[in-house]
Amino acid sequence: MPDNPQNVTSIIAAPPSAGAKKTFYLETFGCQMNVHDSEKVIGTLLRQGYRQVETVEEADLVFYNTCSIRDKAEQKVFNRLNDYKKFQKQGKKFAVLGCVAQQEGEKIFEKAPYVSLVAGSASYNNLPQMLVQLEAGNTRITGLDDRQTDLTFETEFTARTNPHRGYITIIEGCDKFCAYCVVPYTRGKERSRTSDSVLAEARKMADLGYTDIQLLGQNVNAFADPLGKKTFAELLYAVGELPGIRRVRFTTSHPRHFSRDIIEAIDALPTLCDHVHLPVQSGSSRVLNAMHREYTREMYLEKVSWIKASKRQIALTTDLIVGFPGETPADFEETITLMHECQFDAVFGFKYSPRPNTPAITMEDSIPDEEKARRLQILLDRQREIQRVNYEKQVGKIFEVMVEGFNEARGQVNGRTSQNVTLNFTALPQHTPSIGSYVTARVIKSFPNSLVGEMVVQG
Repeated sequence: MPDNPQNVTSIIAAPPSAGAKKTFYLETFGCQMNVHDSEKVIGTLLRQGYRQVETVEEADLVFYNTCSIRDKAEQKVFNRLNDYKKFQKQGKKFAVLGCVAQQEGEKIFEKAPYVSLVAGSASYNNLPQMLVQLEAGNTRITGLDDRQTDLTFETEFTARTNPHRGYITIIEGCDKFCAYCVVPYTRGKERSRTSDSVLAEARKMADLGYTDIQLLGQNVNAFADPLGKKTFAELLYAVGELPGIRRVRFTTSHPRHFSRDIIEAIDALPTLCDHVHLPVQSGSSRVLNAMHREYTREMYLEKVSWIKASKRQIALTTDLIVGFPGETPADFEETITLMHECQFDAVFGFKYSPRPNTPAITMEDSIPDEEKARRLQILLDRQREIQRVNYEKQVGKIFEVMVEGFNEARGQVNGRTSQNVTLNFTALPQHTPSIGSYVTARVIKSFPNSLVGEMVVQG
């Protein structure tokens, strides 16, 4: 996902009052959850009479919505704050939101004294009150929560970044406590919304013209309706059957909660996309046990067998970590063989980095960074070859594509298939599709990360 969504259009949010002078700039780091949280923060700010601007220079108040999953993402936040501290003399105020805010807490005031507000994601509903404190001149405002919070960040004032595709958070937090992961400490315990509230939001989006909906959660398939009305698979059915909805995606799934009824739902309902993102993290059962992942290589492969046996060609993507403490060359080789066995359509690979408060931080990180980098490069090279071979098999096939934009320099339309694969295609001027529309395209060429095609004109 992009780090900094620009030109945010207020779709559901109420517009700021005429002549509003308070301005804000918001930059987002991290995953889809953070991007969607930012949409809700923006909607809340607009509702409070603020006006969004596109540069720090124009803003009275500067927000950074942060991620701490990876070490570099965290460093990027503090580097950005350091770059912009010069603006403090101009009267600008700075606020840090999200995972780094929750993780570091009031330490941020010490590291960056020009920051006036620090708030974790579970406290965003209190933003209006915090803004009042900020406008009153307070300079050390905090909104931090312990892990036991029951709060979820729901707001009808969501400023969505895309008028055709939108996110809905159905579950927040995490109870898995994987040894390497900081999310349980920064996002709190798992807490699900009711299926009724999710469906009400999805209906509202469909009524506004959204056709592509993505259900979000740190462990999205751990969704547990507090009223017990629907399972996760039943919720997929219900959202996918709403009039006007063309595509439904969900991320991120945890293997422990991945059940056959999810595949049965995808098989039964065309609106559910042909794509599952199922992070495995390692191909070694020994390393998975050390990571506290609660499944083995064999258990993961059983889930993959269900996906591969589907009536539809479901794309499978994953996350992999190399260099976890104690990972031997043999363990790493098991990850490589797992990649070949699963034939992933895409892999997001990372070097292990110690994160604050996590169990793994007490483990001896004895693998040199150079060796981690070497293993990561091998992994990415192998995956690139897997994708090259598999994408070549798509040449000649026809796919439905949702149009996302245009590359005028190349004379191409940019789109995405139900399998979440980028397909860039040409179209005759008299048949140029509009952004957000759905067309069919025939693949004529492949690359390791994308497909090239030509539009197929119906009739």
